[in-house]
Amino acid sequence: MALNSLIIKDSLAIKIMRFFTVKKLTWLLIIIASISVISSAYFYYRIKQIDAFNLAVSMGQPPKTDLQSFEAKFSTAFWLAKNERYKEAILLFNKALNNANTKQKAAIQYNLGNIFFRRGLAVNGANMTVRDEAEYLFRQAKTAYQQSLRLDNSYWDARHNLDRILTMLPGTPTPGVGESDTPGLIMGSIPVGLP
Repeated sequence: MALNSLIIKDSLAIKIMRFFTVKKLTWLLIIIASISVISSAYFYYRIKQIDAFNLAVSMGQPPKTDLQSFEAKFSTAFWLAKNERYKEAILLFNKALNNANTKQKAAIQYNLGNIFFRRGLAVNGANMTVRDEAEYLFRQAKTAYQQSLRLDNSYWDARHNLDRILTMLPGTPTPGVGESDTPGLIMGSIPVGLP
């Protein structure tokens, strides 16, 4: 029996050696080397594209590659917001929400909150006639920060800014309480005292 198993092992080894001839091994190694060279060239080209993308974004120019990527939309919108072109930035941030994951959506909501907050601060400082517009912008910022925290509760910058907004916003008025405690004044023409 030992002789039979030895013969089977030897015949298997001979079949494997016949399969892996020098010519077949050479072709296999040439194919592997070709694939390695092609993939290395592709990754080198891709790294150069990424460097050009990062350079364009840092200089505030639109990137030439990956135009539809989340990063391109986000960085362009961020640059626009930084340069006080808020309407365009809001549109781009909202467009970037479509293909974003949860963390990216939280970052977008945080930046939208910052835009509304900055606009509200700019409007609030002008005069008292625009108070309602500033309050509207602050409430929009509050909503954006709250949405950001719903998406990513660990976003401390959003928490900080939300706290600042909450201290700046006036309290929510309670119906029936105000300059006069008579609800008839708030409800308009409904007489007081009828059942």
